[in-house]
Amino acid sequence: MSAVPSATADQPATLEARLARFPARQVSLASQRTLSYREAGSAGNSANSDALPLVLLHGIGSGAASWVQQFEGLGANRRVLAWDAPGYGASTPVAAESPVAVDYAGVLKEWLDALGLERCVLVGHSLGAIIAGAFAAAHPQFVAGLLLLSPAGGYGAASAEVRETKRDQRLAMLNELGPQGLAEKRSANMLSAHANDEARAWVRWNMSRVIPHGYAQATHLLANADLAADLSRFKGRINVAVGADDTITPPAACERIALAAGTKLQVVPHAGHAGYIEAPAAYTAIIDTFCRASGGQRSQ
Repeated sequence: MSAVPSATADQPATLEARLARFPARQVSLASQRTLSYREAGSAGNSANSDALPLVLLHGIGSGAASWVQQFEGLGANRRVLAWDAPGYGASTPVAAESPVAVDYAGVLKEWLDALGLERCVLVGHSLGAIIAGAFAAAHPQFVAGLLLLSPAGGYGAASAEVRETKRDQRLAMLNELGPQGLAEKRSANMLSAHANDEARAWVRWNMSRVIPHGYAQATHLLANADLAADLSRFKGRINVAVGADDTITPPAACERIALAAGTKLQVVPHAGHAGYIEAPAAYTAIIDTFCRASGGQRSQ
């Protein structure tokens, strides 16, 4: 796309055109798998050469493309990278049919190694928070700060009946609706009543592109995970934020995650679950402030 469509044109096309500035890339990992990702900023850019990289992990119904507004807002000051999780985009799925968080955290470690990144600020949204927490617990030396946005806690500490019920309900929904149907019927739940049409269209666009097998594996991950337990093992800087109108991981649930992490919960007014999409200025500011507070300079 050579030109950005006008404000009256189709809204997803507008964001797709902006996304074209941050094309999908692929890298081969040590385990012979492929990892796809998008990137803003540059390691060789003198304006951000002293800033620690920022790594963004998306949720279960999304992908690297969902962070385009953060690429635009933060890429001038630091290198910003967002992956397509295993089983998403062009990323090779994890091997296990019913994976646990460390399976994804291991791939994250391989990806950072392949890019030569030894330390970063790590941000996880929803299911991405589960992966981020497991990675921080296993590899704390890599994580200058851990920011969790509307974190999913997982059902690993629940009874087997609860875990199986939650898992099977989501898998049945996937089988019935497929990615396009999920996007049409479920995307509205991701946003608050304050979201504009562009945000709603962008959430649908990203959700419609999930790959059924990868989504199914992520559903098993959600059933198996226990984020609070992983956070109790990470002694570094952690912040937790949630939209005031989030109905998927509501503030009360995120408060429990914040307590497990030993931090205070930050509540963002007029935002739902995908707050970084519908309220990009507020969330970009939260991420930027956290990066700076985490000693986000290489020299520190």
